Amino acid sequence: MDNKRDYNAEINDADNHRYAYDFDFDVIHPFMIKSFEPFFNQGSLLELGSFKGDFTKRFLSYFDDVTCVEASDVAIEEAKRKLGDKVKFVNSLFETAHLSKRYDNIVLTHVLEHLNDPVLVLKRINEEWLAENGRFFLVCPNANAPSRQIAVKMGLIPHNAAVTPAEAEHGHRCTYSLDTLERDAVSAGLKVVHRSGIFFKALANFQWDRLLQTDIISNEYLEGCYKLGQQYPDLCSSIFLLCERGDNK
Repeated sequence: MDNKRDYNAEINDADNHRYAYDFDFDVIHPFMIKSFEPFFNQGSLLELGSFKGDFTKRFLSYFDDVTCVEASDVAIEEAKRKLGDKVKFVNSLFETAHLSKRYDNIVLTHVLEHLNDPVLVLKRINEEWLAENGRFFLVCPNANAPSRQIAVKMGLIPHNAAVTPAEAEHGHRCTYSLDTLERDAVSAGLKVVHRSGIFFKALANFQWDRLLQTDIISNEYLEGCYKLGQQYPDLCSSIFLLCERGDNK
């Protein structure tokens, strides 16, 4: 574990790259919830990496018992201002967090690619935090998203799974594809029960932000991209694995 990382600095916007875009908040977040909803268990939810609480807020209509673990104390303070006492926050690294119970649902979205030792954290989820019949919702940005593949063809990045300098500033350590994400989940002992993608995406986030300010993109078009992404998960903005507890090894 790298103790020199500044998790408060990593959430800041870079000169040419925002940490999170309107596209994330207004498009990807709702479609992630739509993808998760059929698989939700009743009971408790643990969100690992809550940032400033924008995604967390969407869970409050489904769960009364919500706990968030977040490394940035700055992000937690902003999340508390938004959510008040509706959520229990734990300011800790996942590698060292002490949680007193197991959870019926665990969510880790756009976080695994930030971790120094992702398999270690996935093992903790499998062995310590996920309830016996719990569901684990794992989502990461997709190396093979058409927007990234186009960037490769344009010479902007060297290969699909490259970590750009701006992504590195935000703490990215790798870029997953479906095969490498499942590799790490299985290595941690988790059982993958469902694979999918979230939102077919051929444009970069900053391009989407500009389009969303116009009347060019309709809700029907967004819904079409979501449905097409389920048909072609390897061409989605994000990849999604639903996991259950596996045998401890």
